[in-house]
Formats: sequence, C-alpha cells, structure tokens
Amino acid sequence: MSTADIVTLVIGLVLSVTALGLAGVRWLRVAQREHYIAGWTTRIAALWAVRLPINIVLKIVAVLLAVVGLFLWSGLPLIGLALTALLPWGLGLRGRSAPLAWTDRAKRLAVAYAAVLLLASAALLIAIGFAGVVLVVLAAPLLMDLVLVPMNALEKSLSNKYLVSARKRLGQVRPTVVAITGSYGKTSTKGYVAHVLAGAFSVVASPASFNNLMGLSRAVNDRVVPGTEVFVAEMGVYGPGEIRELSASFPPDIAAITTIGEAHLARMKTRETIAAAKAEITERAKTVVLPIDQPELAALAARCRAEGKRVVTVSTIPGTEADAVVDADAGTVTIAGTVHPVEVPGTGHAVNIAVTIGIALALDLDASAIAPRLASLPGSQHRAEVQQAPNGTTIIDDTYNSNPVGAERALEGAAALAAERGGQLVVVTPGMVELGPVQEQRNSEFAQSITRHGGQLLIVGRTNRAALLTGAAAAEHPPLVFDRREQAVQRALDQAAERGVILYENDLPDHYP
Repeated sequence: MSTADIVTLVIGLVLSVTALGLAGVRWLRVAQREHYIAGWTTRIAALWAVRLPINIVLKIVAVLLAVVGLFLWSGLPLIGLALTALLPWGLGLRGRSAPLAWTDRAKRLAVAYAAVLLLASAALLIAIGFAGVVLVVLAAPLLMDLVLVPMNALEKSLSNKYLVSARKRLGQVRPTVVAITGSYGKTSTKGYVAHVLAGAFSVVASPASFNNLMGLSRAVNDRVVPGTEVFVAEMGVYGPGEIRELSASFPPDIAAITTIGEAHLARMKTRETIAAAKAEITERAKTVVLPIDQPELAALAARCRAEGKRVVTVSTIPGTEADAVVDADAGTVTIAGTVHPVEVPGTGHAVNIAVTIGIALALDLDASAIAPRLASLPGSQHRAEVQQAPNGTTIIDDTYNSNPVGAERALEGAAALAAERGGQLVVVTPGMVELGPVQEQRNSEFAQSITRHGGQLLIVGRTNRAALLTGAAAAEHPPLVFDRREQAVQRALDQAAERGVILYENDLPDHYP
C-alpha cells in the first residue's frame, strides 16, 4: 500500500467517524423529540429536504461523488462524506430550543443505533469502499426508525416494573380515577378539574403532560399517597389502542372527552379514527362526561347510555338539553335549571369549563359547591397565557401544541384585546403541524383569518411558510418571514409597541425546518 493510499484511508476513516457521529446525534435528538415513534425520524428528514431544496442537491452530489468514485478517483467519495457530515443543512447538532436529553432510554438507544451504523458502514466499506459509508450516513434516519422497533419493545419490558408498582399503589389507595382525553384541552381541563374538586376532595393530578404509560406510572408512584381521594389522569394518544392500554392499567371510574379535532391527523389519518381512539376511554368507565355539541360525541353519549353507563352531558350552546350548559357570551352556566355566573377568558375555551363542571357533577358535587371555584380557575403555561411585556405590550402566549380551533379562538381574543387597547395586532407563528392532508389548508385559512382581523403576520421557519404566505396574500400589512423565532420576537415588540397585542401561536422545536 502506497503512502497516498494510507493517507486516503486515514482521511476516509476520520471523515467516516465524523459523519456517522454527527448523523447519530442529530437523528437521536429528532427521535427523542418525536417521542421515539418509529417512522417519524424519516418523516422529519423528508421535511428538511422538501422545505430546504439545497439538501436534495447536496444529497444528489454526495451520491454522485460516491458512485463516480467507484470507477474514477477514490478520493471523490471522501468529498461526498464531507458533504454528508453537513446534512441536513440547517438542522442544528445541539438544538437551541430542544437539546438532546441524555436519559437512560436515550443512552440505550444511542448504543444500539451506533452499533447498527458502525456494522452497516463496516460491511459496505469492505464491499465498495467509502462510497458505502456515504450511503449509510444518508440512510441514517431510516436506520434510526428500524432500530426504534426492537428498542421500543425493550423499553416497554424494562419499564413494566414501574407500571406494576403504580397498579399496586392504586389498588391500595383506591382513589376515584378521573381520566380525561381529547384532541385538545386535556391539560387545561385537568388543571380546572383539580382546582374545582380541591374544595371538597383530596386531589392529585398527573403533572404537565404526563399522559402515557410511563408518565402516569410516575405520577401515581410519586404523588398518590394514602388519603388521596381523586386521581385526575390526562390520557394522550397517537394511535388506536393506546388509550385502551392506558385504561387497562389505570381504570377510570369517570371518563371524559374534551373534543374531537384534527390534532394528530397526520398520525391517525382520519377524523373517524381519532374519534374511535378517543372513545376507548369510555370502555371501562361506569360514568362518562361528554360535550354533546359535536355529532361524534353526541352519538357516543347515546351509545354509552345504551350500555348502561351513567352519562353526564355538557354543552356550550345555549338552549341545548344537557346537564350543564356554559354560555360564554353571557358568562353563565346553567345546571339543573339554575343559572350561575362563570367567567370564560376571551382566549380560553368554554368546552373545557363545561367538561370540568360535568366531572364535578359526576362526583355528585352540588352546583353551590362548584360555582364559587369557577371564579378562580388556574391558567396553564403557554396555553393562551396573557402576559405583559416591560414596554407595555400585551402578549398572549399560546405556543403549546397549536390546533386550528384553538388558534382561531386565541386569534379572536387577541384581536378583541387589540381593538380595545387601540393598538396593532401582531401574530408570530410557524403554523400548525401534524394535521396530515389538511395541514396546508388549515395554515392558509389561519393566515386568511389574521388578515381579516387586520393583524400583522410574522412567519417563523419554513415548515408552513408557503401555506401561510398564500393565505396572507391579500393582507394590508404584507407578512414578514424569519428563520428563527428570536428574530421575529424583537420585530413583533417593535411593531406592536406599548398599546399593541402580540399573539405567539405555536412554537415548533428546532428539529423542524
């Protein structure tokens, strides 16, 4: 072997390790941000290619260099390797808004992923040289999704002891379990329920968005103690069967659904699938609480009643025949024919309050005990949270997990507040995601609504940029685009000034383009 060959080999090995290492950390972080769901690492990789076409160009160049290098100069694949180390262009290694958390699960996945990358690279390196390593680096997102399948099965097995412990704790303490799900509003409603019930019971609620098997197991093991009378459990879902599994481990005495919407449509494909997946929460419950303004939930209420379950119905449409009817405009709730005052924030959701009242009724609380607690409902961080900037600007922080209905409600409230203050409405958003086939349409419609309300749209990132620009094409104030949220924030503060209102609607983590 000549000196030149040795130098090429050394450089190639260094580039290989570098490119594989960088790809490994990038896609491990993406997998963690996508809840370790197999298939979504590849989806995010595809999004980076579509939204930043330079990534497609660089991939094609890297492949061409690798292939041509097989027949011409052996140094060409090394240039291809150097290119792959940069891909996808724009996806940060550490992450500004969502850094990789080195949990035990992440460490185990990292070891398995590294082993697959190295074995695949070694095999192809022997077969076709460094061109093979180029192909492995480019296929790294797909390899991550393949590794996730057996690793997720392993994680489920390893975590079973915590689940067993949680089941045992519930069996010993025997609190009434209130389970809440819905396309949106779960966390806010959970906070409302815990607050309202705290006036009469010893209540524990699952914290933050601890809404899967491990999150609920941890909540029970850490927080449910002897004397706990009610455990309020938020139950999340990414696909059919998940809530059924949650309900088997944490059987609800009272089950409630806030709403059926388009959240996670990208994962579950159809609204019917979403409705069926959410309805699983009612299967084990003896009592269910349902807002009957939506046809799917009205039908579910009738089905549950036919099965012999106790059904508490709620509504936000005045005149509806239900156990509790919240009239947001009038600021009232009607329970058993008696009207009580209730305050619904301009950026909040009346249905969340209605479901909260329904759950309290299901626990046989009198209206006289419920109504006073409704005057001081707690807010939830980043969910239509109203704040004041040092310069006087009113800020509505609705950055958590945006959806079409919630975004429109927050926009209406922000526009009304801006009109009241006589200032400019500014909306900062990257748009909404996980809406599947309707994502482009819903983002375009949201931009149109901002235009109708006279708002200035500031678009962050590239994920939904085209759809938002299309929707705001007729805006009096042309939309502005920014690659990063920090840039948009300063412009928004300048634009809104002291009398204006800024609505921050959604905030995508930076593994999105």
